[in-house]
Amino acid sequence: MSTPLSSESHASSETALHAFMEHVIAQSPGEPEFHQAVHEAAACVMPVVMATPAYRNAKVLERMIVPDRVLMFRVTWVDDHGQIQVNRGYRVQMNDAIGPYKGGLRFHPSVTLGTLKFLAFEQVFKNSLTTLSMGGAKGGSNFDPHGRSDGEVMRFCQAFMSELYAHIGPDIDVPAGDIGVGGREIGFLFGQYKKLTHRFNGVLTGKGFDWGGSNIRPEATGYGAVYFAQEMMATRGQLLAGKIAAVSGSGNVAQYTVEKLNELGAKVVTLSDSDGTIVDMDGINAEKLAWVMELKNVRRGRIREYIERFKNATFLEGRRPWSVPCQLAFPSATQNELDGKDAKQLVENGCTCISEGANMPSTPDAIDVFIKAKVLYAPGKAANAGGVAVSGLEMTQNAGVMHWERKRVDDTLRGIMKSIHENCVKHGSENGFVNYVRGANIAGFIKVADAMVQQGVY
Repeated sequence: MSTPLSSESHASSETALHAFMEHVIAQSPGEPEFHQAVHEAAACVMPVVMATPAYRNAKVLERMIVPDRVLMFRVTWVDDHGQIQVNRGYRVQMNDAIGPYKGGLRFHPSVTLGTLKFLAFEQVFKNSLTTLSMGGAKGGSNFDPHGRSDGEVMRFCQAFMSELYAHIGPDIDVPAGDIGVGGREIGFLFGQYKKLTHRFNGVLTGKGFDWGGSNIRPEATGYGAVYFAQEMMATRGQLLAGKIAAVSGSGNVAQYTVEKLNELGAKVVTLSDSDGTIVDMDGINAEKLAWVMELKNVRRGRIREYIERFKNATFLEGRRPWSVPCQLAFPSATQNELDGKDAKQLVENGCTCISEGANMPSTPDAIDVFIKAKVLYAPGKAANAGGVAVSGLEMTQNAGVMHWERKRVDDTLRGIMKSIHENCVKHGSENGFVNYVRGANIAGFIKVADAMVQQGVY
């Protein structure tokens, strides 16, 4: 348990935080998501920094907010009509103090350098929390694979990897999938890497099972978010069974969140996409979930089609799920999808546990509401770490040229999420309440900061 600050120490930390954030904003203007992520972490760890001369002397926090390096490159490829297309490619290698860089690639029109810096910064803390030896990175492109043919996606991936391959490797930087980068894209990226390097190694995770992939990898983020919620509920002597759950999104993370919640006896009543939210008070059972998976993964359809198949469901046009009464909430779509108004509605409707499947889906106002209400709230850097944890296990399996059985991977994932929860409790408990935001940030920070101090100035 952390020692409470005296009022004088608290004032000193607040002053230091204000000066630090002024420096961050001046150093990286026009990157609000990055500023938001840094502020959340710095507000939690600044008292630790102020109380630890070694951290201050080594300028650990100042170094952690600046990427080790940023790769920016042009990606030129030819579409099916013979037209030349130009996209931007990035890789932000944020910090490798505790292991090789690890983090996803995102292909989406919204990708900017600022977005990737925020994701890479979060990844440093998340990877540290997993207990595995992985640094933090993130990358991607403003290329949109939706609506593109397999041939176009292949040519783009080959062009992208032709620029990136020299900067990655199993002991250097191991990218994975993210939004817009699934099994198809990972396959094309790996094939091009292999062609260029003449090496077959664990340079990417999320690979096909028959050529180096791991059991449970597609399910890992969703499963992990549910396992973390299970641990939080246990601190209050409660189970997930019998609880009503609202889940946002309808992609990979949301789908496997629903699957695991169903397995543990909860009833999921919502899913969503950018068009709006479906509400099914009968519950989205295994049969309905299988239909959603076919809709989203194969037909690339819209979630509103659900109500045409399942007549008791309703569709909330242009709305998010957070007005639907529930005891459990799993924001699993994208950043800043749950604001202060949504948070108040959730709390008023009796929601007592929020576990983030997406990266930074709750705004600062929403987080303040959750903490003031003393509900169980797990930030994404802790709750959605299951995905990168199993990516780390895939790296382990690749290094040993082996496959672990499904149960072994799932049991290990559950154990990792339990360990993350224990570390959050250790550093976030005060006066009978666990502030998981504080706990996750401090636990993730200390491991990286200690490594940076011990390795000297570099």
